[in-house]
Amino acid sequence: MSTGQSTTSRLGIFCMLTGMMFISVNDMLVKSLSGAYPLHELILLRSVVAIGFTVALLKYEGGFRLLNTGRWGLHATRAVFILIANSALYAGIASLPLATATALYFVAPLFVTLLSIPVLGEVVGPRRFAAIGLGFVGVLVMMVPQMSADEGGYGWIVVLPVIAAAFYAFMSVLTRKLGQTSRASALALHMQFAFIAISAVVYLIAGDGRFVTADSNPSMQFLLRPWVWPDSADYLPILGLGIMSAIIGYLMTQAYRLSHASVVAPFEYVLLIFSLFWGWTIFGEWPRSNVFIGAGIVIASGVYIFLREGRTGTVR
Repeated sequence: MSTGQSTTSRLGIFCMLTGMMFISVNDMLVKSLSGAYPLHELILLRSVVAIGFTVALLKYEGGFRLLNTGRWGLHATRAVFILIANSALYAGIASLPLATATALYFVAPLFVTLLSIPVLGEVVGPRRFAAIGLGFVGVLVMMVPQMSADEGGYGWIVVLPVIAAAFYAFMSVLTRKLGQTSRASALALHMQFAFIAISAVVYLIAGDGRFVTADSNPSMQFLLRPWVWPDSADYLPILGLGIMSAIIGYLMTQAYRLSHASVVAPFEYVLLIFSLFWGWTIFGEWPRSNVFIGAGIVIASGVYIFLREGRTGTVR
């Protein structure tokens, strides 16, 4: 890998790490609002706010002509994947502790790495494979104790973040593929338009709350409860969701445009640190000891990959 490619790869890693910080704040706000609003109402409001900032980024990168890529099928598929991923993840967050949902979601980098080989033709050397495999062991250490339906477990709800991870992985490799011909701002704006369109459809079908009852679990209530006009006290958090949505969409797209998916994906593990912090300080959640053990394993895996990338300048 040349010096220029190494610098670009490092910039992709920086975008990923910064994106994870903003995602953690986004998840914390969504969990805070999940008891009062339906998910797709929040997605709609967030996207309406985010469009203004995303358009500004688009103009900075070249203007509206960048939207015409001629690959509308792939753009639509990518939008559906990320919408499913968001819906499954946030439904899980509504019921699960924030750190638990994040830990389960950490199968995403493994899916991304595996998909990057056949879809993108990327090369992953044995040492990075070993590091990613070790990270996956850490994810299992955190995940398995939460899968029981017995006391202390969450039953089928723990599957939701895993489903989200799988669809997020498909979205990530499509972002890398589309990023070869599309700018980050254009990809982010396509996604915001898709969020608004699909959320509007959900409102027309289920906006009156006909598919949920007071006895439904918190995840189903978050997905399907009636839409309501936001309380004035929630205007600022909802505005924050929109601003962060624009920033996150841009940063994540840039991360996968600038570097190999198999390089930047493991750095999503840093999200666990932020989730632990918000879960403890905002929601009073303190994970089991196995979460800390698994977190140490996955963070060590990510740090090793970062150090090897910087030292050798290769993708091996």
